[in-house]
Amino acid sequence: MPVGAASQRTYAMNAPPSPKRVVYAVGDLTRRIKQVMEAEIGWVWVEGELSNVSRATSGHLYFTIKDENAQLRAAFFRGRQRDLSFAVKDGVKVRVFGQVTVYERSGQYQLIVQEMEEAGQGSLQAAFEALKNKLQTEGLFDPSRRKKLPLLPQRIGIVTSPTGAAIQDMLNILNRRYPNLHIVIAPVKVQGQGAAEEIAAAIELFNQWRGVDVLIVGRGGGSLEDLWAFNEEVVARAIAASTLPVISAVGHEIDTSISDFVADLRAPTPSAAAELVIRPKEDFQESLGNAQRRLARALNAFQLELKQRYTQCAGSWVFREPQNLVTRYRGQIQSAQQAMGHHLREAARQRQQRIDEAGLQIRHAGTQQLQHVRNRLQHVQEQLRLLGPLAVLERGYSITRLANGELIRDPNDLEAGTPLHTRLARGEVESIVTSSKEKTE
Repeated sequence: MPVGAASQRTYAMNAPPSPKRVVYAVGDLTRRIKQVMEAEIGWVWVEGELSNVSRATSGHLYFTIKDENAQLRAAFFRGRQRDLSFAVKDGVKVRVFGQVTVYERSGQYQLIVQEMEEAGQGSLQAAFEALKNKLQTEGLFDPSRRKKLPLLPQRIGIVTSPTGAAIQDMLNILNRRYPNLHIVIAPVKVQGQGAAEEIAAAIELFNQWRGVDVLIVGRGGGSLEDLWAFNEEVVARAIAASTLPVISAVGHEIDTSISDFVADLRAPTPSAAAELVIRPKEDFQESLGNAQRRLARALNAFQLELKQRYTQCAGSWVFREPQNLVTRYRGQIQSAQQAMGHHLREAARQRQQRIDEAGLQIRHAGTQQLQHVRNRLQHVQEQLRLLGPLAVLERGYSITRLANGELIRDPNDLEAGTPLHTRLARGEVESIVTSSKEKTE
């Protein structure tokens, strides 16, 4: 039989018995599918591993039940959760009883859960616990291994996806807190095959380069599968071997990864990591001002104490009492007055000499203290100068703006003929765009 004939017969066999066309509205067809599914399948027990677990503000739980072949979306309303005796979280293997239905608004089928019981540990969760126990036994989670973060890092390395929302959140926060920081991004895959190896390689590369002061390693939220690269042993050992301090910033606050346990600091989110890595510039300026005022007050108090001690010495009985004794007993000591006067004058001279020496020492100590304060202030001012935008220009960089003063960040935003204004370390240059080309890695 010819192929065309066979095809025609197949079509005829599957065609509706009546040539009359029936057109359904989307809602009507979805409602009919829902009715058929609820009637034909109805109430069932399902076993699988939990994933993408989330709890709404209403208390309802939404999650996916999955195995190696398929996934099923499910909802577990708060009123049915009274008998739960375990934590509902990603990786837990469960048996659930509920009704298969269709959520008409999205046209997706789902399971409305009425009962849930624990069936054991899921494969991913089991792998997580096994690696966690292994590394903990080796001492990789020991708090004594954790390195302190620098108080004022000048260069920050970030290992994450260059296209996710997490990197934009971190850059916005860092720019707001300390605008002239130097940030180096190592673009890597953060999920899927090969992601863990790329993350580990980027951490090792930063350590070989030594061009940054601290590392942030992480990504935004996702399911347990999405975050799994940060639960791989190769990433954990790269973080543990890092001589640079590492902040782990993986997922949301409720997410926990192996990298969190190994890192020197765990941030609940990437945005929180940007806030933890450096204090706002204003805080440093305020601290320096407070230190300067405390030093000035301490120096003034020290000088006042020395002045009071000097006054007390000058008014001591050593200088006043001998003359009083001479006046009181002039008749009795007249014969020895000449000798006594010489003795007293010599004693006064020696005392005055000691006081003069003490005064010199006081002035010398005050001068040294003042110089020490000046040196510290000059050092801090030099650090602030080096971190300022003019210092960046001195290193060969430039700042290019449009005529209205807007900074140029992307050459694709420019059109030929656009006038530009470029600020150099020692002058300015006016130019016009002839062509633009985006840099590729």
